[in-house]
Amino acid sequence: MRELPVRAIGDDTDREPVPGVGARDSRQEPAQPLCEALSYEMQIREELNEIAYGKWEGLTKEKVEREYHDDYISWLADPAWHSPTEGERAVVIARRGLNVVEEIKSRFADGNILIVSHKATIRIILCSLLGIDVGRFRYRLVCPVGSVSVVEFTPQGPLLTALADRSHLSEELRSLPGT
Repeated sequence: MRELPVRAIGDDTDREPVPGVGARDSRQEPAQPLCEALSYEMQIREELNEIAYGKWEGLTKEKVEREYHDDYISWLADPAWHSPTEGERAVVIARRGLNVVEEIKSRFADGNILIVSHKATIRIILCSLLGIDVGRFRYRLVCPVGSVSVVEFTPQGPLLTALADRSHLSEELRSLPGT
């Protein structure tokens, strides 16, 4: 993951205080620059890791389609219940992600919470919160690198107030490949 988009968001966080930060695994620590900019101690949560792609890790889409064709077709049709070969199903990601969200909500009843994770994990958690079939996460929500989505927890349930906002990033950063 590029460090620049994460650093760029640090310039735009003075709008409202953020009492807690959840971050994914420690292999790349994409949240570290943001935590440093905000003077927060990063809380690493393995439950916010990216989807485990199993035997597909590091392979191109073309190679996966060729070498694991049947698994790939099943996964494309319904990643909620069909995992990448020896990988992780979307329903498992939803469960582990929602457990973290619920824990954070119980610890911080008021205020804003910042959770930094990966595109698939964020989209799966958002789908689950909003009642969208998690098997459709790739087709219902976008989540470019460095984007910010905001969920407000109301008495009526989760309310998505911003999705994939990248206004805090410069045009140069928004145009980078993969963002």
